[in-house]
Amino acid sequence: MENKIYLPTHPLWLVGFRPFFALAILSGLSLPVLWALIYSDVIAAPQTTFSMVQWHAHEMFFGFGWAVLGGFLLTSTKNWVGVRGYHGYALMFLVAAWLFERAGMWFGGVWPPLLFRISNNLFIAAIVAMLMWTLIRNRKNDSYRDNYFLLLILPAFLLTKNLMLSAEYYQTGWSMAVGLFRMAFLVMLERTLTQFMKGVFQVSILNDPVLNKAIKILGLLLVFASLMPPQLSGWIALLLAVLLAGRFIYWKPQLAMQRLDIGIMYLGYIALASQLLIEFLRQIFHPEWAVSVSLHVFTLGVMGLIIPAMLIRISKGHTGRKVVFDTLDKLALRVMMLAFVLRIIAPQLHPAGYAYWIYLSASCWFICFALLAWRYIPFLMQPRVDGKEH
Repeated sequence: MENKIYLPTHPLWLVGFRPFFALAILSGLSLPVLWALIYSDVIAAPQTTFSMVQWHAHEMFFGFGWAVLGGFLLTSTKNWVGVRGYHGYALMFLVAAWLFERAGMWFGGVWPPLLFRISNNLFIAAIVAMLMWTLIRNRKNDSYRDNYFLLLILPAFLLTKNLMLSAEYYQTGWSMAVGLFRMAFLVMLERTLTQFMKGVFQVSILNDPVLNKAIKILGLLLVFASLMPPQLSGWIALLLAVLLAGRFIYWKPQLAMQRLDIGIMYLGYIALASQLLIEFLRQIFHPEWAVSVSLHVFTLGVMGLIIPAMLIRISKGHTGRKVVFDTLDKLALRVMMLAFVLRIIAPQLHPAGYAYWIYLSASCWFICFALLAWRYIPFLMQPRVDGKEH
């Protein structure tokens, strides 16, 4: 009996990234395929009171996206402030709430409205409160003094997800969702790429506090771009793109591109700056193609390229394994790069094949995350190989 592993102490429940990266991988391989099947009327649409476009956007941001972001922040915030972090029953509750939300998003149209609202807000309200409590309670030990940016953006996710499911405010909701996730990537890239370049190439890249703060302030302003006059939000987007491009030059891309595992994150950085340029064009000149292209450059170019590389790196490093991207890891990343080409570039060259580009891109997402599921869900379920508890 003494050798029995009780459920709350199973390796899956020891650190936040373990269950949520598993959920991210599973939702990453399933959600785009489900959307392609719904889009082509192969399977019945979810039973909802909102449109399928709203369902798709919400699930990619708050199903897949928040599984990744939740796992990352549950793990990183505890490291930033030097505490044990949520584990055991706390993580089990959050996972149950995430699953409850997915069920509500599929069947909520036939549920009592109050039950749907509870399902749709329980997870995000709980995890945001827990993350903020970690940062606020331990702020004296916080190794990043600018984490107040996270304290500002985290509560906004709760408002944003409800706006996305409103027929009247959907456009505002998805614009804010992009802005909030953009802020999360700006913070993450600033912190991680500095470390990665130092560890891999033994070089320092530009880490100017004034420039970094200016970038984050502009990013914070753009969370509310849909509430600004278009001219103002467009020029802010252009200014932020210029600052990001200027910093990129000093981040030694000629070195980073020599390695796929870091180079793909630089490509995601370029996609982030490019999406801001498209937003500038959309707000100032209003081309018809800009809305869809802008959104998908962000979801496939920023989220799609950066997230798989981070899942691989963290899943290896935080389970005690050496962070080396092997052949199958690189294959998964290349397949995701192909998904970007098929979804963003190919439709511009051959618009008549739009539906087929969606199917092919969704297939690439499935292949990428199926490879990650096969490789890394077992790692997430097993104890660390270096003997450490967590």
